[in-house]
Amino acid sequence: MIVKLGYVAMSVELQNASPSQTMTFAQFSKIKDREAAIRKLERTAASNIDNCLRLLKHNVGNQIHFFRLSSRLIPLANHEGLLEWDYMKPLKDSLKKVGDYLKVHPMRIDFHPDHFVVLNTPNKEILTNALKTLLMHRELLKGMGIDTEHRCVLHVGGGYEDKEMALEQFIHNWGYIQPAIQKMIMLENDDTTFTVKETLYLCEKLGVPMVFDYHHHLANHEVKEWQEDWERIVNTWKASPLPIKMHISSPRSAKEYRAHADFVDPEILLEFLYAIKETVPEVHCMIEAKQKDAALFQMMRDLQGRKGISLIDHSSFTVE
Repeated sequence: MIVKLGYVAMSVELQNASPSQTMTFAQFSKIKDREAAIRKLERTAASNIDNCLRLLKHNVGNQIHFFRLSSRLIPLANHEGLLEWDYMKPLKDSLKKVGDYLKVHPMRIDFHPDHFVVLNTPNKEILTNALKTLLMHRELLKGMGIDTEHRCVLHVGGGYEDKEMALEQFIHNWGYIQPAIQKMIMLENDDTTFTVKETLYLCEKLGVPMVFDYHHHLANHEVKEWQEDWERIVNTWKASPLPIKMHISSPRSAKEYRAHADFVDPEILLEFLYAIKETVPEVHCMIEAKQKDAALFQMMRDLQGRKGISLIDHSSFTVE
């Protein structure tokens, strides 16, 4: 089985390359000339995308083939005070540069839109805003020439004091979502509300791939043994052009169990990989750790010489 590790959005090794530089609406409003304020927003967004390109070059230099882009590339996109702003137009050239680079250096790219993107809400306005945000992600992917299928990981959403009803609300709302957006989505079990079994229920019903988050499962489960559901999780990926994806992280401490640690305990990852090694030809593991790419490099050092592990390059290995 081939394993490829990825990391999230920013590098701790690469200096001055934040893809999430921001501008609040209060800051925007203080600039008296509205056109000048919009130009400043556009420069910030273009700088974020240029920094994405720097991050991709950093990844290629370090043989990393899997990366999550920041969802905060465009400050104030879809803000109610800026509805006339066509933010995609001025970013066309910056996005094309990223796309051209990815054509020469292919890697798996995806997004994890913010927690306010909730598809099981009973509130129409919240749903409309969530769909606008997903549409923005789709436009960004298209601007970079990336196939949009299965590129956005979402949590199921809120429990609203009745989880069964909340799951049915998700199915109800799904009918209002255009197929192009539906095809972008993967669903992930979360650490407080929806467990593996509940997330699987939706994924199987709607034909959506499930991203298994091991740390979330340890924090929130009906049954601790996840192996009994693994085959079902794998089957949700059958129609996807991409290999199965999972998230790996370590608890910060026993007291702050749900928070992510700086690095990932290799024993947690190995326990998972040894359990699934006969079941899939390839798995992509997204490291969710405060130390970002440094956590990935540390994991690769930690895996050297481990039983059944053979390193392929700086971010990939086989498990036998």
